[in-house]
Amino acid sequence: MNLSEADKNRIIELIKNGKNLPKEDIYKLFADEEDVFLFWNGRKEEVTNIALPFHSIEQIDEPRKETAEEEPDLFDFRGRQLAGWTNKLIWGDNKLILSSLANGPLREEIEKEGGIKLIYIDPPFAVGADFGFTIEIQGETAEKKQSVIEEIAYRDTWGKGISSYLTMMYERLKLMHNLLAEDGSIYVHVDYRVSAYLKLLLDDIFGVNNFRNVIAWCYGGGSAPKNYYHRKHDYLFWYSKSNRWTFNKQYRPYTEGTLQRGLTAVKGDQYKLDDKGATLDDWWTGKEVQKILSPTAYENLKYPTQKPEGLLKRIITGHSNEGDLVADFFCGSGTTAAVAEKLGRKWIATDLGRFAIHTTRKRMIGVQRQLKNEGKDYRAFEILNLGKYERQFFMDNLTNGSLEKKEEIYVNLILEAYKAKRIQGYKTLHGSKAGRFVHVGPLDVPVTQSRLLEIFEECREKLFTQVDVLGFEFEMGLTPQFIQELREKGVAITLKYIPKDVFDKRAVEKGQVRFYDVAYLNAKIQKLQNNTIKVEITDFVTHYTQDDIEDIQKQMRSGSKVVIENGQIVKITKDKNGIINREILTENWYDWIDYWAIDFNYENKEETIRVRNEKGEIKGKWTGNYIFENEWQSFRTKKNSTLEFTSALHEYKKEGKYKIMVKVVDILGIDTSKIIEIEI
Repeated sequence: MNLSEADKNRIIELIKNGKNLPKEDIYKLFADEEDVFLFWNGRKEEVTNIALPFHSIEQIDEPRKETAEEEPDLFDFRGRQLAGWTNKLIWGDNKLILSSLANGPLREEIEKEGGIKLIYIDPPFAVGADFGFTIEIQGETAEKKQSVIEEIAYRDTWGKGISSYLTMMYERLKLMHNLLAEDGSIYVHVDYRVSAYLKLLLDDIFGVNNFRNVIAWCYGGGSAPKNYYHRKHDYLFWYSKSNRWTFNKQYRPYTEGTLQRGLTAVKGDQYKLDDKGATLDDWWTGKEVQKILSPTAYENLKYPTQKPEGLLKRIITGHSNEGDLVADFFCGSGTTAAVAEKLGRKWIATDLGRFAIHTTRKRMIGVQRQLKNEGKDYRAFEILNLGKYERQFFMDNLTNGSLEKKEEIYVNLILEAYKAKRIQGYKTLHGSKAGRFVHVGPLDVPVTQSRLLEIFEECREKLFTQVDVLGFEFEMGLTPQFIQELREKGVAITLKYIPKDVFDKRAVEKGQVRFYDVAYLNAKIQKLQNNTIKVEITDFVTHYTQDDIEDIQKQMRSGSKVVIENGQIVKITKDKNGIINREILTENWYDWIDYWAIDFNYENKEETIRVRNEKGEIKGKWTGNYIFENEWQSFRTKKNSTLEFTSALHEYKKEGKYKIMVKVVDILGIDTSKIIEIEI
């Protein structure tokens, strides 16, 4: 240690007095540790080390059945996988997802597939980037602002500048390094803003000796700046996990000059050209990898960070083989998954944004349909999240695992976020707000009809007439008709979703948590001959609120703005004289619907999770829930915005009682479901 006695005494005094050490002292203290040590404010060596079970939201086995007579071939690998890997689209914080993949039972499933052979990530690298997106309706554009949980992720990434960005990326890259197969590769896509920092981070985690290439992805478009060179390339950092990796050599067309030289070359000459073309260099340009520039381009999904399929095709082809498993933990619009599917690779794709997951779901169904039409094999995929297990994890952290305090802390937390006052002495009522009573639903199970009846009975006994019922989930049998019946009997019950943002203390303290009313979906079943039916959606009601129209009108100057309030998208126009005009853009209930799907036999497939028992053995355990098996769907696309409201015919092979689940995803990416019971 290169410190004098005076330096040592001075440092000791600084530490005793709780003062920060000068950087030069820190460097001297660690001078003997490593030749180069990467340090930033907030660096932590430890990473998240939990294994939460994954909750299965949906399984999409085949694009859709168009006729009742169409018989699925059970003996090929189109549609449902009879055995082996099912592709995974996972919604949530990729830190918790990565940790649960690395440490949980799903790791064993990944290893059976040979491990993850390629990871491609396109993480955020622009301080101004966020999770918002635009909605087009009636020729107008509305902005869907980021949710609180997305806003918190943004603040965690950029709140302290580059140091918080490095902290966010370091932990996730460490977890990816853990998951990557020994002969696997990782590609990290960045631009000039963070490339220097990420290169050092990757050297630190993967090792300088495992650095393979930095590739310049060159693209055109945009107007040139006046006082600096046009920035027209991003960087692709390629690292391997070890000294073994997949590399399938790729080629590009020869330049005109090279072709001319090749034509004049003597047979056997060193300039004789390879029939495949020129070996690909570490700068990529040309039509094959051209950036999506045209708003009318076939690929363009109007997703802000979307990358061209040609770029991902080059990466996936170069560093994996057919049947290999590839992953993207910042999947955005799902380009990696789409290209992997088309190239016969298995995939995992994750994202924090609800809209990203919905965009990817529609895109992957489109890929399934395309491959089916071409007579090619395709795989099923499932949509997962950490659901109630994530909520339990958050609560355990808040209560330090104390079961005695957990319920009280939980109720107080939700009431604080809802800005309600805690009350005591009631069986079912926990708080009050603006003349209404409040019930806080359970952490890990849905609010049921029987629970609502208990609340109703207590309210009627106490002569209370209004109550808000807050819940993370609600039983699917709850209908507007049932709520209306309770209202007519004297108790007006309003159901509101609890957002998972409540678990972030900062969001609660700043009053940013927004609870929104439960949407309602109506559908009817038409029975036909030969045990066939078809399903029709007939109504959809949402009360989603994002903006305050009155506040916006006061702040507006002349011009127009599109806002979302109480289940309506409204265009506000203000002229130079201050006269305001409102035009409702969501004229019909179906204007809200972006996608709907049907499971004709819900409760046919139980949802099981794999957990370790006390002996360390992995066992399957039924959660009490069922998996939504997506058998038919209709959705809007960029090319076709029309929506079907009646399904194709479905035939039941056996008589009996069935439950049909209908799922709607609205234009904001929010799910609403309904169960209808029928007897065949």
